[in-house]
Amino acid sequence: NIGDLVFGLCYNPWRAIIQLFGILIILLVVDWRMLLGSFILFPIVFFTHRTWISRIRPMWRSIRGTRQYCDAMVTESFAGARVVRSFSRQHTEATSWIRSNHLLVRKELLAWWWSRGVDISWSILVPVATGALLWFGGWQVLHDRELLATGAITQSQAITAGDLVMFLTYLAMLMGPLATLAESATQLQNSLAALDRILDLYEEPTEQDEHQGGKIVTAASTLGEINFNDVSFSYPGNDTDVLHNISFTASAGNTVALVGPSGSGKTTLCNLVAAFYKPSNGDIKLDGSPLQDIDLHAYRTLLGIVEQDIFLFEGTIASNIAYGKRGATQEEIELAANQAAAHEFITEFGSGYETEIGERGVKLSGGQRQRIAIARALLADPRILILDEATSNLDTQSERLIQHSLSTLLKNRTSFVIAHRLSTIRDADKILVLDKGQIVESGTHEELMARSEHYHDMVVLQTHPQN
Repeated sequence: NIGDLVFGLCYNPWRAIIQLFGILIILLVVDWRMLLGSFILFPIVFFTHRTWISRIRPMWRSIRGTRQYCDAMVTESFAGARVVRSFSRQHTEATSWIRSNHLLVRKELLAWWWSRGVDISWSILVPVATGALLWFGGWQVLHDRELLATGAITQSQAITAGDLVMFLTYLAMLMGPLATLAESATQLQNSLAALDRILDLYEEPTEQDEHQGGKIVTAASTLGEINFNDVSFSYPGNDTDVLHNISFTASAGNTVALVGPSGSGKTTLCNLVAAFYKPSNGDIKLDGSPLQDIDLHAYRTLLGIVEQDIFLFEGTIASNIAYGKRGATQEEIELAANQAAAHEFITEFGSGYETEIGERGVKLSGGQRQRIAIARALLADPRILILDEATSNLDTQSERLIQHSLSTLLKNRTSFVIAHRLSTIRDADKILVLDKGQIVESGTHEELMARSEHYHDMVVLQTHPQN
């Protein structure tokens, strides 16, 4: 549509305008009185198009918004196909899609009728105008013959039947450029509606708009100390703080474990570390430099993230592991897989590391996907590591297999670990206990067991659930 817009603005209208003025000059030479009469068409064209354009463009904009909603609905339904089938909601989803498409079709029909309205108007207007000019021109020819017979005018001043035919011929040719301009106006409004949506997208704020820092950091120059200084955060459009006055320091190379009930703000805190969001108040520093002063792309090269909801790309197992490091060799990929306890199940596939895993890794189990993600993080060798329930989908045996690998992964890196399993967090250098967006306790495992009721109760619940 943008290509049509550029072509429509650069070629069709200008060609039609040149033809229009050329024909008007010829008609002026033939007879200025009939040309003046034909000018009555122009105000009609102007007012009909102004009314039509003011209506058609919002219609196409609305159509594109509805089509986007329909496409998003279908994408979401297919992505959640297992949920849809498990609750037997196929009919509900199909009905919703049909209803949305019914609205889309009605809008497109309305826009089509408005577009055809111009064509219908022209189909009526042109014959009527031509008939009126034919009547006026015929009367003028007969009248000039009478004046010529009486000697009131000369032969050169009189309009002949040939002049009338030539005038009407060029007048008919005049309709071509006008029709082209009308058609260009139609396409222009359709294309402008598409351009409006693209411009709306460009007007959305980006990470770069909110993060203007220019300081370049590298793994070699970064120690990895993260400092939160009185940080509060609320999600956009929500005035309620998710985190309140968070202050702590994660020393370089140390592991900080985040524990607490669901909704206490653990994942949000890690999202702030990853600079996915900007704090509402306070500041976050890396080695003493505010994150706002650091180049965002350079900072992200220091990060490695393994989330609970694993995202894998469609492709091979090798390509997904290699995503953590550009130009990774096969040996490096296999080493990372071995460290993540993934090599064994990978080699059981017929194609090994070249096995296609489908969209989002649909052909792998949850535990297999998680081990691929851990291998990806191991290969990236980040300075700052975030593990958000990284072992939640692993069985006890698989978790035991990769515990040593995780210890290797966490060594000499500033790490933030969200976990509920005691085995994952007990060796952390610092444990932060969060509740309702605040740090209620902090310390090592032994210190918190001695003085933190929240942490003690959580450990007891895991180790002695019967109590």
